[in-house]
Amino acid sequence: ADQASAVRAGELERELALQENSDLSGLADDLNHIRQGLHQAVEERTRSERMKVELVANVSHDIKTPLTSIVSYVELLKQEDLPEHVKEYVQILGEKSERLKTMVQDVFEVSKAASNQLPVNLEQLDLGKLLRQTLADMNVQISQSGLSMRTTIPEEPVMIVADGQRLYRVFQNLIQNALKYSLNGSRIFLTLTDEGSV
Repeated sequence: ADQASAVRAGELERELALQENSDLSGLADDLNHIRQGLHQAVEERTRSERMKVELVANVSHDIKTPLTSIVSYVELLKQEDLPEHVKEYVQILGEKSERLKTMVQDVFEVSKAASNQLPVNLEQLDLGKLLRQTLADMNVQISQSGLSMRTTIPEEPVMIVADGQRLYRVFQNLIQNALKYSLNGSRIFLTLTDEGSV
């Protein structure tokens, strides 16, 4: 009974040993086989998950190198005296490569998070200021979307403890999704309310 409870709780290392002539030796043997099967299944799943994380991390890392070269060459092309229509192509190429760079970085960070290797830098920050900065950085995208953004952000600081860079990416992704999937002419509301300390 104790062994069954231990297996149920995830303790899969300890084997149950009874004398061979015990009335419960057959049951103990069955329980040991169940324990071994569970232990093997857990090990295989852990190994599979680890391999997936490593694959994503390696692919992301391998893509970074050529992508960095593309971004660098785009910057060099921007400095050249090119015809106007070619400058437009270079501009689009630059925007798309930067977007791809961000996506690769996101995938790389997701793989790190899945393996508990993603550092979180907690700090005191003003959430209102962070939201205003995110909106300012995305102003071009918002303007070109044809959607109207309605914001209500208090002027006084709304202090929180968080990782500013990661929270910035969260809000950036949320706003990008709203711009991408909202119907034309929609209004997007962003409201920050300070309800005091919890």
